[in-house]
Formats: sequence, C-alpha cells, structure tokens
Amino acid sequence: MSRHRMIRTSLTLLMFLVPTTALLADTGDPQIRTDHPWYPGELAISTFDRLFATQAETYQRVTGLEVESDEQKALASWLWRNTHYWHGEAGRRDLWGDGFKSTKDTRLREYWNGLFGYGFGLCGTTHSQWTAEFEHLLGHGRGRGVGAAGHNAFEVFLQHGNYGPNGRWALLDHDLSTVIFDESGRRLLGLGEMQPNVDHWIDRRFKPERQRGWLVCGLHPGDGNSYRKYAVAEYLAGYAGPPPMVRLRRGERMRRYFEPGLEDRKTFVFWGRNYNTDGIPGPERSRTWVNQPEQMHGSTSGTPHRNGQVRFANVEYIYRPDFATEDYREGVVAENDEQVVFAFQTPYVIGATPPTDDDWGIYEAGCRNGLVLRGEASCEVSISVDAGRTWLAKQKFVDGLDLTDFAKGRSQYWLRFSTSAKQLADSNLQIRTVCQANVAVLPRLKDDGTTISYEASGNSVLSMGPEMELASRFVTGGAIGEKTVTLTATPNEPVTRVYAAAHTASGNPPNPNVKYSIEYSLDAGKNWQPIVNDWVVPRRGDEPGDFWSQSLCYGSCLLNAEPGRPIQIRFRNDGGKRYLRIEAHLIQNTGNPDPVKVTYQWTDSEGEHQKSHLFDANGQWQLATARNVRTRWVEFEPAP
Repeated sequence: MSRHRMIRTSLTLLMFLVPTTALLADTGDPQIRTDHPWYPGELAISTFDRLFATQAETYQRVTGLEVESDEQKALASWLWRNTHYWHGEAGRRDLWGDGFKSTKDTRLREYWNGLFGYGFGLCGTTHSQWTAEFEHLLGHGRGRGVGAAGHNAFEVFLQHGNYGPNGRWALLDHDLSTVIFDESGRRLLGLGEMQPNVDHWIDRRFKPERQRGWLVCGLHPGDGNSYRKYAVAEYLAGYAGPPPMVRLRRGERMRRYFEPGLEDRKTFVFWGRNYNTDGIPGPERSRTWVNQPEQMHGSTSGTPHRNGQVRFANVEYIYRPDFATEDYREGVVAENDEQVVFAFQTPYVIGATPPTDDDWGIYEAGCRNGLVLRGEASCEVSISVDAGRTWLAKQKFVDGLDLTDFAKGRSQYWLRFSTSAKQLADSNLQIRTVCQANVAVLPRLKDDGTTISYEASGNSVLSMGPEMELASRFVTGGAIGEKTVTLTATPNEPVTRVYAAAHTASGNPPNPNVKYSIEYSLDAGKNWQPIVNDWVVPRRGDEPGDFWSQSLCYGSCLLNAEPGRPIQIRFRNDGGKRYLRIEAHLIQNTGNPDPVKVTYQWTDSEGEHQKSHLFDANGQWQLATARNVRTRWVEFEPAP
C-alpha cells in the first residue's frame, strides 16, 4: 500500500468515527480587551485591522500626530513592536519532521504564533515575521529582511512625498530599536544609503533633533556597528496564518499567568533558551522597551540593563470531560466502543520544564509539565501529532502520566484512550496542557478602575500544518518537495474561511516573473477558486549583491463549505519551483458560544483581589481597581 493510499484510508476511517456535534455549543474564539493604555490584550490586536487601529491610537497618543502617511503607518508599527516584542532565543518547532536540532531552515516565520506564543526572537526571526504585517499594512512586498554585519535588519519600501514617485527602502529595525532620518529630518534612510558614511549616521550626538524623538540605537549605543555591511535581501521571508483563536469546551478552563511560575510560583514551563537569570528559569531580556513603553519616545540614553525586564508568560488549560452528558463530545474527533480520541489546538506553543538547567534542556528527553493526565482510567493511552496518521507513546494510563516530550514545541495533538466513553465515566479524567505566551499580548488591568470588553465570534481553527508531519497527513495529490501539491480535508463543521501558505525554493536571485498560485475546490477538482492569484517575488529599489534563495507565498479567502464536504487546496506555479513545505488552516463555525465566566486575580495598593463576571454575550465589565495594580492571572471558563 502506498503512502498516499494509507493516508486516504486513515481519513476515511476517521470520517466514519467522528460524531456529529450539531447539538453541542462549545465556546469558539472568546476574547477580551481592557482599557490599559499599552497592553489591552487580544481583542485589540488579534486581527490586522484591530492591530493597525491600536497602533495608530498609540502613535497619536505618544507623538501627538495622526497616522496618515505610509511613513507614519510604518513608524506606528515600529513603535508598537518595540514595546511588545523582544530580543531572545526562541525554541524551535519541528517543522521538517527531523527533530528540533534540524539543519534545515528553523527560523520561526509565521506572524501570529510568533507574536502570541513567543513574543521574542532573534533579529532574523522578528524581521521575517514582521514582513507579513507590512504585507497587510502597505501592500505586496513592501517589507524585507536585510543582511548586515552579524545581524538581520529590516527595511520598508516607502513611496511618494519625500520618498519620490519611485520610492525608497528605509531602515526600520525593530531588533535594535533604530530608525535613521536624513539631516533635514524629512525622511528615513535605507541601509544602502548609509554605507558611504555609517559613522555619521549611527552617532547619537549628530543632530539628535532630526530624529523626531526616536533615539538612534535605542537599546545600546554600540548596536549601530551592525550597519557597516549591506549584504543580503530576503524578500517575502515570513507569512501570516490564521489569527489567534481559542476554542474552549465545556468542562475546560484556560488561565493565563502574567509571570512565570504558574500557581505555586515555582513551576517553570517555557519554550526558549533557559537564561536562568536571577535563578528564574526560562527566556528573559534585560534591554527592551517592553514593560516600560512610556520611556521609549524622547529617550536620550536608551534602555538600562535590568535583569528580567521582561520574561515569558504561561497559558494553562485544564480539561475535565463530562462523560455523564454529551458535553464530552465537544472535544472528540473520533469515537467507537473501543476508543475515544480527543483533539487539542491552541494559538500558543506547548512548553516544557526541562530535565536540566542547560541552555537548551527543552530539547532533551525527560521534560515535564507541558501535557499531564490525571485520573483513574483503566486503559491504554497514545498521542498523535499528525492528526491520527501515526500514534506514539502507547502505554498504560496512570495518574500523573506526563506526555510532554511528545507534545512540546507544538500547538496541537490528539489523545486516544483505548476504551469507551462509558468506561471513562468514573475516571475523573483531567487533561492539563501548559503553553508559553507573550506577556505583552495579555489583557492587563490598570490603576483606578478597568473597563473589560468581551466578544466571542464562535469560530475555531482546523490546522493542516505548520509541521510537515501534520500537513503530510492531508496530502492527496502531488507531493511536498515537488512542483505541485494538493491537500484535502473533510471537516465536521461549516467552514467560512481558508488560510494557506507555502515555503518555496524561489531561487537566487528570485525571478520576479514566476507566478505562484494557491486555490481551492469544493467539487473534487472540477472547479478551482483562487486563494492567492499570480503571486510574484517583487524586485524594487536598490538591492545588495546577494539574496535568500527561498520565499513564502500565502493568503486567505472566504468560502462557504457545509459540514462533511471535502475541501481541496492546491499549490502550483508556472516556474517549476519546488514546494519545500506547505500548510493550510480552515476557519470553522462552532455555533452560538456558551456564556463565559471571566475571572481576574490581581494585587493593588489595597491588597490581593479575585473577582469574576459572567458574559452571556458580547459586553463590558467595570472592574474596580486601586493604585499600583499588578495583574497575576486571568481565566476563561465556559458556563453552560
């Protein structure tokens, strides 16, 4: 039996096993925002439209200027990323199926998971992800990574006004917190323009008034030495998948901790380099504008060194399926008299407590606390990270069974219990999943009262990727590594939108005449509709002498697919370019969401507090807070 035949057989089997969920009503995409001036949370930033509106409001509050021109849009985006994303070494994802220590391209290039699951990365990582934001903010190919001296910088292509009708590349370096204006202060300079006299431009003392309040090399005065080289252009170096959406099932709660340590303040679960600064394990950064955003504009000395200026946050899911009712079926993707299979997906990244204090102990065997099962079940348990194509870690259920090593560094898994739901009824089963999150995207409370707004769209995400193992589960035509490839999925809920992305071998230099397409079919390939049509790798403005030989092609579109209807997604191009990796994500509508109880725990000048509010539908909650507020955690729990 061929590999593709095995996949098709598995898909058919799962379609037979999956139960109907028409009468269930889990909570799809619950989100809140607060009126905190800097860190309002996901409802203010979870789509590009929301993000750009928040950036514009922030920029106007800080500078007194409305965001009107492309230059102002770029600076507003730069201000926001400087205050919400920091320099640090992120944990890898097993994108290629050959382990976390792969020698292939391991840079995290997807925008939303990078922002919500990490909030930190090295220069190449943040700037690759950032290209996707400018794709939506200004248009196709308007942002690029640029190789410098031991550094990957970023440039934005600005047009009209002081940039002329043909446009110019302008340095917009988030990782080093640097923009450079010309002597008049009228426009931003590009890295190529700076080369004849780098010392002149990176000197903080040179006409500082021209910088409009933005300090040159805002993190450290020596960072500008990186600009002595202008070497490589990286076009379309990142991409954006689906916006972050959480799906909560009845019996499940999600708690987000704003500081490392979880409830006992000493359980450290993360996915990045273990700097172990001041005895606190995990990623952190000493020089950043995060957690001190009001200090950035107008600074004359930059950020001081302060251990733990920013650290990682956590998201803890605890799921207790209710086998006494049909509610447990909200989490089920397959079921018969011999097995029950639960699925889990998150916009964050599943973390780990490493077995050692080594810098990269998270990659070692023996990690804990990322995925733990509790209860008294008498059955075997196994886990799949490729939607049931293969099963791992088959073993006897025991209370405290830790499956972290199989789920860590991912955003989804399936759990198979080799018994019936009836037999699990008295097991007191609990599934605990702990993820890493970016503290700067969590909704903080503020001093002197906080307004909390709530919405739930009723949507959720079904993913085919980003890992090659997961995407391969759905390949039904062509193959990854070839010049065309097709994915097929048959979701059990109505689908309203599709997102798709391809990592392509576009060549060095990239040929701007090659056209890339992504399309979908709802009628077994008889008719195809575009998701991305005639995508090209644009070449514009001045360029260095070398190029990244790969690029990303991605996009989304609305569709209307009924439950049980196969959806095909095809990737192709007219230049014979190979597809190194592909992925697709379907946005499903889960129906009317359950009411949700939102609970905050915080301290302020009047002591420690914990208060809850039930949201029956979209609405607001006025929460009384005093001075010196410090948010500890916020929790969502469906309340059917």
